[in-house]
Parts: sequence; structure tokens; C-alpha cells
Amino acid sequence: MAQFPSTSSASGIWSLTDVRNSLMGSNWPAMPSPGNTAAWFAGGNPAPFSTVDRITFATDTATATTRGPLSSGRTYLAAAGNTTDGWFGGGTGAFSTVERITYASDTAATSTRGPLSLARQGLAAAGNSTDAWFGGGTYPGMSTVDRITYATDTATASARGPLSLARTSIAAAGNSDYGWWGGGYAMYSTVDRITYATDTATASVRGPLGVGRRGMSAAGNSTDGWFAGGHYPDFSTVSRITYATDTATASTRGPLSLARAGSAAGGNSTDGWFAAGYIYSIVERITYATDTTTASVRGPLSLARYQLAAAAGVQ
Repeated sequence: MAQFPSTSSASGIWSLTDVRNSLMGSNWPAMPSPGNTAAWFAGGNPAPFSTVDRITFATDTATATTRGPLSSGRTYLAAAGNTTDGWFGGGTGAFSTVERITYASDTAATSTRGPLSLARQGLAAAGNSTDAWFGGGTYPGMSTVDRITYATDTATASARGPLSLARTSIAAAGNSDYGWWGGGYAMYSTVDRITYATDTATASVRGPLGVGRRGMSAAGNSTDGWFAGGHYPDFSTVSRITYATDTATASTRGPLSLARAGSAAGGNSTDGWFAAGYIYSIVERITYATDTTTASVRGPLSLARYQLAAAAGVQ
């Protein structure tokens, strides 16, 4: 008769790990890492604000909690991050400043890191687990793209290949390999894609958004990006870019609950949270699997504001 091996537990009771290892050996595949659990929303008009709010996804009907502030009030900034930290860069007032929020200690004031290569506002950012790309910005627009390498973030960001078109007030979303920058002043529907591995080349033009606009926000997962809101006039429109077929025009999905511009967004693999916008503290959630329905209203930010930025990670 076969005998079970001894357990790994001092109690002698078999755990799920013991059973798994007995059946499969030590080559059992690792469990997937958890997805993002929260998003941090920072800055914004009309003050400008230094306020940082955190939305915890699992309890998103509650009012967002205020965390440690930015070093100074600013607006028209951009943000990207990984699971542990978020980098917030640029902004109105000739800012090239980059600040880092460490999620595990987010009640502390943000730490100032190496600056962008030049001061600008109205830019957008996307990134992966190691780097972030900040593109566009500053009225009437520029095509500059800077890359922040997280491991060496005290250095000045390095300029990479430009966007195909100079513009400001744009939005960006991406996955681990690419970032998509869409819309912008003046009422562009253009979408550019940056391939991170070859980021010294000019960004490639992909299929456009369904309608030209500026002042949107965007969030996404590994396969798609959702670009929402914007003006003029104010839109509630949500456009979805499917990355695998990104030469096609973005598809229109279920709208936001109200038309607005200047919001910010963060999310995880299943949902995106779109917050604030002109005179609003409202937060709406798009569930990607059912994105033809109107976004659902969740708990608000701690204060009404617009032209803020957001990054998402693990709380």
C-alpha cells in the first residue's frame, strides 16, 4: 500500500500545499500574482490641489481616503506605475518635477525623483513593471516622449522617439509591451502606439478613436484600452481600442453616466475606475466584460476637481 509522505506542518495536519506537492511534485506552477487592488488620484484644479486620494477597489462605494500629499499643488500632470509605486510627472506651472508614491507607505508625503527632460503640462503616461513613458503636452502641443526607468528614477528621464504628432491634453493606456496615446488638442482622434522595446523610433499611427476630442482619461488591461469622456463639447463617450486589431477605428462602448472632461482613471485586469472631471468628485466603474452598459457610479473622491492624474497598484 502506498504511504503518504510526512506533512510540512508541525501539527501533522495536511495542508492544500502538502496535497498539491504530493500529487504534482515541486514543479507545480506558481499561483498568479494578485492584480491591482487600488488606485491613487493626485493633484487637479481649481486650487491647484496637492491632495492624493486612494480608491480601494474592493470597497469602492465608500468615499476615497485621503493619503500623503504631493510636494506642491499642480494640475494637468500625468502618472504611471507598477504594483508597488506610482510616478506623477509634469503639470501646470512649468513643472518637470516627478514625484513617487510608494503604495505601502502612502500616508507619507511623496518623494521627489529625477525630473522629466523638460517642463510641460497636458501630457499622458503609460508603462509596464520596469519603466514609464510620458508623452506629449504643453499648449499648443509637443511630440516629446520621456522614459523613466524605475530602478534609476533619481536620474533625469531620457528622451525617446517622439509621437507622430505634436499635441496636448491627451490620454494613454497600455500593456507590458506597448502604450497607446489617443486624442488631444485640437480635437484629434489620432492614436499613436509606442513599442517599448524599440522606443527610439517615432510612434506608429494606429486606427483612430471614433470621435476627435481632448481631455479624456484612459485605463485598460493586457488586451484592451478604454478612453472615456473629453471635450469640446463635453462627452460621455467611451471608446475601446482592442490592441490585437489596433489599426481599426476604436469601438464605441457603453457611456459614462454623465458627460465630463479632465478626469483620471486607474484599474486592474477586470475593471477601470474613472474619477472626477470638471466640478465633479464622481467616480464611475467600467466593468470590461460588460462594457456596453452605462458605467456604474461608485463612492466619490474626497473633493471635486479636474485635470488630475492616477496610477494603480497593490495596496
